[in-house]
Amino acid sequence: MQTQLRETAAELAAVLWREHTVYRERGGGVVIRGEHVRRWISLAPTGGKDQALVRAGRILDGGTTAPARLEVVVDLAAGTAELAAVCRRLLAEVAADAAPSAAGTARPARTGRAGRSVRPGRRRHTGFGSWVVLVCVAGAVAFWAYTAFGGAR
Repeated sequence: MQTQLRETAAELAAVLWREHTVYRERGGGVVIRGEHVRRWISLAPTGGKDQALVRAGRILDGGTTAPARLEVVVDLAAGTAELAAVCRRLLAEVAADAAPSAAGTARPARTGRAGRSVRPGRRRHTGFGSWVVLVCVAGAVAFWAYTAFGGAR
């Protein structure tokens, strides 16, 4: 099964990505990493004859892999083309899951008065709650000064 997974992974990697790395996992599976697309696919034995558990996930900044987002059991006898179609569907779903977080960081900064950059969702002025805290602290200091320096003689 190990040899079959390795051969299938090598064929699949060549179909999916031009640039890829194929390596063996500790658990007996095989991982295909596509660094340029920041995705990975794993093929692991399931215990069934000619079946494999296919998992897909993202590659994070710094090269670490995020946990698998999706997984499906496939029949290895189906052929490389069918297996590649399943993997492409999983990779598309992983990319769709990651798209909202990537789109939020790529947004350009707005500019406020005088062309200064303003972060979205941030207010520049001191809020009402902060003023209440400042007044209470000032009142406590004034009360302490009044009682400590002879205000009640």
